[in-house]
Amino acid sequence: MARNATNTLLQKAKNSKSDEFYTQISDIESELQYYKSHFKDKVVYCNCDDPRTSNFYKYFFSHFKELGLKKIITACYRKQTFDLFHNKEEEHGFFLEYTGNKVDHDNAGYTDIVHFKGDGDFRSSESIELLKQADIIVTNPPFSLFREFVNQLVKYNKQFLIIGNINAITYKEIFKLIQENKAWLGTNLGRGISGFIVPDHYELYGTEARIDDFGNRIISPNNCLWLTNIDNSKRHEDIELTKRYFGNENEYPKYDNYDGINVNNTQDIPADYMGYMGVPITFLHKFNPDQFEIIKFRKGNDEKDLAINGKCPYFRILIKNKRIPAEK
Repeated sequence: MARNATNTLLQKAKNSKSDEFYTQISDIESELQYYKSHFKDKVVYCNCDDPRTSNFYKYFFSHFKELGLKKIITACYRKQTFDLFHNKEEEHGFFLEYTGNKVDHDNAGYTDIVHFKGDGDFRSSESIELLKQADIIVTNPPFSLFREFVNQLVKYNKQFLIIGNINAITYKEIFKLIQENKAWLGTNLGRGISGFIVPDHYELYGTEARIDDFGNRIISPNNCLWLTNIDNSKRHEDIELTKRYFGNENEYPKYDNYDGINVNNTQDIPADYMGYMGVPITFLHKFNPDQFEIIKFRKGNDEKDLAINGKCPYFRILIKNKRIPAEK
C-alpha cells in the first residue's frame, strides 16, 4: 500500500505539473561523497533551485573550499518564493553566483541575487546562457520534464548528477544513454534516498511519511534514483556471481521470442552462461560496464515484449557477460 500510495503521489505531481519535491541535505551529502574529486576548479550550476532555500546550494556553499570550486550558480523559476511553499508567484525568476568571496555564513551571499528578465525556466535563453558557463549540473529537476532536462544536458555536453524517478530508466532516450555508457545510475536509489520535503498542500501518503524536527513535511517514495555521467570507483566493482546455469537449467527458462534466458534477480545471474540473459531493470544499479554488455531493453526479435510460454515477465534488460568467450 505504501508503494502504491507514493507512486500515486508522484503520478499526481506529473499530471498537474506540480513538481515540488525538495531534496534533503542528508541525501545530497550521502551521494556527493563519491564525486568530490571531480569538482576542483569547476563551475557548478543548480538550475532548478532557489538559492535561499535549496539544500543543493547550501551544500556547495558550505563545501566550497573543500571541493575547490571555481563558482556556484543557482537559479530558480519564478514560482519559488522565500518561504518555499507560499502561494504567491513572483514575476521573474532569479539567480545567484558565488565565487568564494567572504560573506557572513548566515547570509550566504543572498544579497547578490539577480533577477532574470524572464521567468527563469531552465529552458529559457537566460538560463541556458548560465548553463553554457557551467561544467557540472547538480539538481533535482521537475520529474514531469525529466526527459527534456536530460536532453538539454546532452545537447550542451554537460556533466551532471541529478535525481529522477526510477521509471526514467525505461524512457528510450535515457536507456539509450545508459546502453551507450554515456550515463549511469548513481550510488543511491530507492530507499537509499530517504525522502523529499513537500509543501503543506501535498498529502502525506505512505507509512514512511513524516514531519521532521524542523517541521518539514517529508514523503519517501522509495522509487527514485541519481542519474549521472560522472565516473566513480563503485560503478567498476564486479557483481559477485555465485550461481551456475549448467546443472540448473530449469531455473532459467528461455524466451519464446529471443535466444536468451530469463533471470529473475540480479544475484541469480549465472557465472557460466555465455549467451544473452534478461535481467530486471534494478540490475543497472549494480551494472559494471567492464563486466557486462547491455544488448537491448524489453523487446524480443519480433519487437514484442519478451515472453515465456506466451506470458511477459516484468521489464527485462538483455545483457551479456563480457568475460565469458562466445561459442565458436
